[in-house]
Formats: sequence, structure tokens, C-alpha cells
Amino acid sequence: MRIALLTNNFKPYIGGVPVSVELLAEALRVRGHTVYVFAPSYRGQEDEDYVVRYPSLPFSIAGAPVPNVCTGAIGRALRELDIELIHVHHPALAGNVALAMRRRLGAPVVFTYHTRYEEYLHYIGGLRSLERYTGILDRYLRMFCERCDTVFAPTPGIRDDLKKKGVTTPVEVVPTGISAESFRVDAGTRDALRGRELSGADYLLVTVSRLAREKNLEFQLAGLACLKRLLKKRGRTFRHLVLGDGPDRERLERMAAELGLAEEVRFAGSVAHDRIRDYCAAADAFVFTSRSETQGIVLLEAMAAGTPVVAVAASGVDDLVVHGENGYRTAEDAHEWASYIARCLSEEGLRQELGSRARQTAAAYVETSVAERAEQCYRETLLRFRRTMPGTIFGGV
Repeated sequence: MRIALLTNNFKPYIGGVPVSVELLAEALRVRGHTVYVFAPSYRGQEDEDYVVRYPSLPFSIAGAPVPNVCTGAIGRALRELDIELIHVHHPALAGNVALAMRRRLGAPVVFTYHTRYEEYLHYIGGLRSLERYTGILDRYLRMFCERCDTVFAPTPGIRDDLKKKGVTTPVEVVPTGISAESFRVDAGTRDALRGRELSGADYLLVTVSRLAREKNLEFQLAGLACLKRLLKKRGRTFRHLVLGDGPDRERLERMAAELGLAEEVRFAGSVAHDRIRDYCAAADAFVFTSRSETQGIVLLEAMAAGTPVVAVAASGVDDLVVHGENGYRTAEDAHEWASYIARCLSEEGLRQELGSRARQTAAAYVETSVAERAEQCYRETLLRFRRTMPGTIFGGV
């Protein structure tokens, strides 16, 4: 098949969607398909084969440059490359172009619902209130999905949520995959990182997150303050490493200091994606408090490194973290969340058992398996599209 993956953001921008798009493209190519990534142009980007760049606007939202999809560049390239199927990863901008080109090219559109967009409304003034009173976002999402040929949901929970929103287009569970490299941890690098980051403390925690309001990091810091008090009673100390950057970094750093966590919490900034596994492996537990994920790729990357997860129950968490088996899910209660972290830290045998089961969970999400599942859904979509548009010519199905 000749497949186009359309995205509103891609490297060098750091985020879950760029990572998932790149991994899927690579795995599909291994399976013999010709796959092009259509992505916005950024400063500092590297030219790559099979990556088609289109223009960006001179401003950003939520830290990501806004793509300019009005130039016609995407449509022209889709025609020239003789694309058979379009897989779009956003319901607006690139998504609008995908739907516009669907009938013109005779190419079906598959959409992956990566992001709970209602959690990002604070970036656009007034939109949260508008959504509360009109439900315009849900209506738009439903309308967009209805115009696609197939929708991919990363988890069964998200599939069910889309069905509740009234989506009648076929919805298939196709998770975001992780690289096989996520399981390959260098022991020397891990131990060196652990020694450096512990700085004499007893335990090391890590989280990976954009430092932005929708990630619920204020709650995380409040929970860590509770954890500090719990461990102090036992004569134990911890260090917490925050990997990632974002617009709220300075505010979160101030909050950590105000909560008495200046020594315990270190904001390390962004790190290369291929180093995340070493940081996760070096930690005693991976902690997570976001409630805005559809899957939570960083949870799987932590699990692949053999690190148990303690997370707030939410979409993107509930389908991955099995309470008491590969980690813990808690209510959004700072004391409860901190108590489960303390339990995980204090019992080494339990921690190792949770970590082992976490790796088993992650093994089901290796990108090669995900690409095989995606390929199967692509073929079914193409055949269904052919039946509904009998005049369309297909090749390479």
C-alpha cells in the first residue's frame, strides 16, 4: 500500500503523537508498505526521506507551531505520490485536508483519536465556556469521525467513549506502539544515572510529562509533599526527577519550593526520547497524575523498562495499569496516591514483582504487533471503501 500519515506536529517537536507517527511509519515500511509522513515545517528540522514538509504559521499553541494547511501543498503532494490511503492523526487542520482529499483521490481516511481535546481548551480563551454550554467540541469530533472511513481508538475505554459520543463509523482498537528498544536497558548507564540522581537519598521516582496545566502536575507536587511526610516518619528520603518541559515550568518550580520540595524535586527539562528508558529503569517507581491521556505512551515505556507505575485512575491509565499487578491506580487523593508510592518503595520484593509484570504488559504493545493490526484494519477499510465507491480504482491492496 501507499500510505500517507498526516500530522499537525512532528519532530523536532517533542510529544506523544510525533513519536507514535514515526514508530508506525517505520514498522509499516518494514512490512513492505510505502509510507510518507506529512508534517509541518519547523526550525531545526532535519530533511528525511519519506517525510513531506508543508508550511507552518509564525505562532504556536500549547508550545506547538501551528501548521498552515491552506497552501494546497498537502493536496498536490498526495496526488503526485499516488496515495491509496490517508491516516490522519488530528481532527482539525491536517484532518480537514484529509477529508477534502478523500473523494478527490479516491482514498479512504483513517483517523486515530490520540488526544482528549477538551482538556486543552484553556489554551484558547472563551472556548471552555463555549464547550460547557454548547458541547461544540463533542459535536465537531462526532461529525469528523462520521466522515472518516475508520477510527482507531488507542484503548477499549476510548472506543467506548467514542461510541457514547454517538460515533457510528467503525471504531477499531489500535494502540499506540512502543519500540523494541524501550526494553533494552544498559545496566551501566542505568546504575550511573541512579547514583547521580539519588544524591544520597533512599529512593528515586521519575515522571515524563509536558509541563502544562492539562497534565495535573500541581496535584503531583501536593502528593509528593504527602510522600515526604510519610517517608520522614520511617527515616527515609527520596528524589523525584521530572523529565519534560513546557509553559508551566517556572510556576511548578516555585510551587515545589513553596511545598518544601526544593531538595527532593529536580526539573531536568527535555531529554532525548531514546534515553527515557534508562531514566525509567533507574527509578524505583514511575509516577503519573495526568487525566488527559487517551493511552499514556510514557506509562508503557516505563513498564518496558521494568518500572512499576503509580498513577491516578483516568482514561489512558485504566486500560494499562492493573491495580496490584503491574502498579497501582488511585483516586485523585494526594494522601492515597502517596501511600501507594510509599508501599511500592518500602517492599523491594513487591516492587520487583510489579516491575516484572509491567514488562509483560508492555510486551503486548511492541510496534511490530501494532503495525500488523493497523495493516489489517487498513485492508478492511480499503475493501469497504471500494464497495461504497465502486468507480474507484485501487492498487496494491
